[in-house]
Amino acid sequence: MSMFCYQCEQTAKGTGCTVKGVCGKDADTARLQDLMVDATKGLAMYAHRARKLGVSDPEINVFTLEALFTTVTNVNFDPEKISKLLDKMNSMIEKAKKLYESACQKAGKAPEKLTGSALWKPAKGISELVKQGEAIGVDARRKQKGDDVVGLEELLTYGLKGMAAYADHAQILGEQDESVYAFMHEALDFLTQDNSVGDLLAMNLKAGGVNLRIMELLDSGHTKRFGHPVPTPVRIHPSKGKAILISGHDMVDLEALLKQTEGKGIGIYTHGEMLPAHGYPGLKKYKHLVGNYGGAWQDQQKEFDKFPGAILMTTNCIQMPKDTYKGRIFTSGLVAYPGVRYIEEQNFSPVVEAALAAPGFTEDGPEQTILVGFGHNAVMSVAGTVIEAVKSGAIKHFFLVGGCDGAKSGRNYYTEFVESTPKDTVVLTLACGKYRFNKLEHGTIGGIPRLLDIGQCNDAYSAIQIAVALAKAFNTDVNSLPLSFILSWYEQKAVCILLTLLHLGVKNIRLGPSLPAFVTPAALDILVKEFGIKPITTAKEDLKAILG
Repeated sequence: MSMFCYQCEQTAKGTGCTVKGVCGKDADTARLQDLMVDATKGLAMYAHRARKLGVSDPEINVFTLEALFTTVTNVNFDPEKISKLLDKMNSMIEKAKKLYESACQKAGKAPEKLTGSALWKPAKGISELVKQGEAIGVDARRKQKGDDVVGLEELLTYGLKGMAAYADHAQILGEQDESVYAFMHEALDFLTQDNSVGDLLAMNLKAGGVNLRIMELLDSGHTKRFGHPVPTPVRIHPSKGKAILISGHDMVDLEALLKQTEGKGIGIYTHGEMLPAHGYPGLKKYKHLVGNYGGAWQDQQKEFDKFPGAILMTTNCIQMPKDTYKGRIFTSGLVAYPGVRYIEEQNFSPVVEAALAAPGFTEDGPEQTILVGFGHNAVMSVAGTVIEAVKSGAIKHFFLVGGCDGAKSGRNYYTEFVESTPKDTVVLTLACGKYRFNKLEHGTIGGIPRLLDIGQCNDAYSAIQIAVALAKAFNTDVNSLPLSFILSWYEQKAVCILLTLLHLGVKNIRLGPSLPAFVTPAALDILVKEFGIKPITTAKEDLKAILG
């Protein structure tokens, strides 16, 4: 077996990718990412113990996030870049070890003699690093510990990866919380030990609680810098002129790009999870932020091929670029792909030059818009109207339909579900799953749009705030509201959001299009009994069950 990976929904045969990732990553990249996760556990073993003695290090904290984020699906496909990060990991482990030993000395304590991941040293050369990754990969641990335990370990690991992505976004915006770093190191250290199924479930739920705090930090970072989102129509067909397309999630990169292109006659288009940018006052003020192009990440090869300008990939969601546009696509942040030019320190001049050299759009497309910007502040500003509509019977039910999208068959379920919702119900949506239905006509209820786009995947925080506010208004709990969760998942950020909902006690979540391969039948049985997790069936059957 050259690799084993089952961290995303589209894993081969629903069991695991063993030759090449469905995402496109090769076996070497997969093994190097396995090694990165294991080495991060070694880093955490020292950092966790140092913190218990009152000492922590900001560089170690942030690097922990970057190391885990690098291993999220569709982020880094470049073995050379990962091997360089592993070299840096070695120096970070040495730094953490010295930090811990120094703290012990000051406290008059003998340092523990750590083993396992804490003793890791990088082999020389990619082929030898790959061998190190093979020795500690998921497949090796499954043989040692069994599927049930390792599946719950991976549920926690993937939750931590998603949390790292959100926490990294937040710290770039200047929002950090020492308790987040403390938990990340505690949980990674916990994963180096032998733990019971019960302990693993408890730690997964604890991760969900910490992720709620992380999403709060990210929400705060976005709104402090760009203002609270406001309902905004977004053009979905091109305007004549030169063009740059920006994808991913990083609003800070978008802001820098907007500043650097102002007055240059280049229209900036969002793609995928960048669509919510149009609702932020601090971003929509730039007149050359002209619209959204295309849909979710999985259609990018077709859509990017037709885009007549430069393309910038931030955070994640990159696929193997086709040769037809490989010369005009760029990456930033932690995103990397072999042969694709990387942008250092937000110097987007190469992107601008590529856009000016490309033909651009030769004519205006049709006038058509979609609405975004229904974050918790916007929705709560009309809470009275919404509550009265519920009391009067004008609104009979709310559905949260969203999550991470993908290409695997079965995702048309979400389109069919939303199309089938009664006209006296409201659909809240977020993340790239909304592209399954956000360009359809849904109508309004007393002036309230039936489809409310809350934002990016991390804006699940807004959805939670809306749900909590409604529960308070009706003097009940979230599970007693006329509110149903119908979620799609693809990668690890969806995992940490699910853990947050479970931490909050939300029950009867419908999840699909297929259940995680790493959640074994025994673990699923516990989740079903404790939280009522339900695999999706058909749109018609699920709607009938929900509405009675």
